Amino acid sequence: MRFVMDDIFINGGYFDDDGTPLNPDLIPKPSLCLICALDNDPTEEMLCNLNRLDQRNESDFKCFAFKNLE
Repeated sequence: MRFVMDDIFINGGYFDDDGTPLNPDLIPKPSLCLICALDNDPTEEMLCNLNRLDQRNESDFKCFAFKNLE
């Protein structure tokens, strides 16, 4: 299923490589994200979601933007 340009922001504007829309609320959140100071920061949300989407099928999650809550 293909979408016209008007539909680009459907589901927050996240799409996989074949154009299928992805719901950002359904992206698994690794435990590392839960203790990150950037979690729930609206300025980092898109980058964090894209990083999690990119690694969603990997067994070892890596994030080079991680900042400890302490």
